Amino acid sequence: MFDFNFFNFDWSQIATPERVAALVKVGVILLIGLPLLFLLRKWARTFFTKKYAPHYGMLSGKIVFYLGFTMIVVMVMQQLGFSLAPLLGAAGIVGVALGFASQTSVSNVISGLFLIAEQPFKVDDIISIGNTSGVVLSIDVLSVKLRTFDNRMVRIPNESIIKTEVINNTRFPIRRFNASVSVAYKEDIGRIRDVLKEVAEQNEHCLREPEPIILFDKFGTSSIDLLLLVWAPREEWLDLKNSILEEVKAKFDEEGIEIPFPHVSLYSGQATSPIPIRLSDESNSLANAQKD
Repeated sequence: MFDFNFFNFDWSQIATPERVAALVKVGVILLIGLPLLFLLRKWARTFFTKKYAPHYGMLSGKIVFYLGFTMIVVMVMQQLGFSLAPLLGAAGIVGVALGFASQTSVSNVISGLFLIAEQPFKVDDIISIGNTSGVVLSIDVLSVKLRTFDNRMVRIPNESIIKTEVINNTRFPIRRFNASVSVAYKEDIGRIRDVLKEVAEQNEHCLREPEPIILFDKFGTSSIDLLLLVWAPREEWLDLKNSILEEVKAKFDEEGIEIPFPHVSLYSGQATSPIPIRLSDESNSLANAQKD
């Protein structure tokens, strides 16, 4: 049967004026504090991003949010009558235990502070760390997150970044591409220089200042090797890399300039059968002439 004593319960023992006032204060704190906290976080991210760098905005937003949220929780607990002394004591003991158990995390935090202060790279920079290259998504206290060019997320601990070499591919506004060009020994080097300069001048991504440089690299085994050094804005570097090589090949074909490739000669050993050789008509005529 239904217990009607539930309705006869004296709710005035619970809903005392003091408790109702405390609940009202908690509601006011939450209604005003939470929206204000989100607004402050947004303002901090926007301000520090515009004034300094995106990763400063992300970090300041997190600091404002966590500090503000902690303050709101403390105010709510005080209004509800909870004593913070036991909680603070327990938190201190847990903090000491976690400190001994998380030495690696502490090292990452310290390394993260060094990264933020030194600023070897920023959010949206393209960096290379070891065999990993990608766009910087965030610089956090514990790690740096990258998005690789095949759209994968890579998390690298800050301590590892401090200890290894980091290459920032987009730190400066322009970037140079070194195009290796090989030509046959019979070609005129002065003519090759003129052709390469013409290709660089006609390329829409190649900068005029700094001007392109053509260097004699070395005498190769089957070719003369040169270097075409051209500059481009960092946003157009890949376009320059793809287009300049195609244009050099097309111009060499147009001018009849030979691009050599390695040749391999095969010889038959004593333990193997002779390699069959077929002479062309031109070779037969040359052989007959040599006999006469």
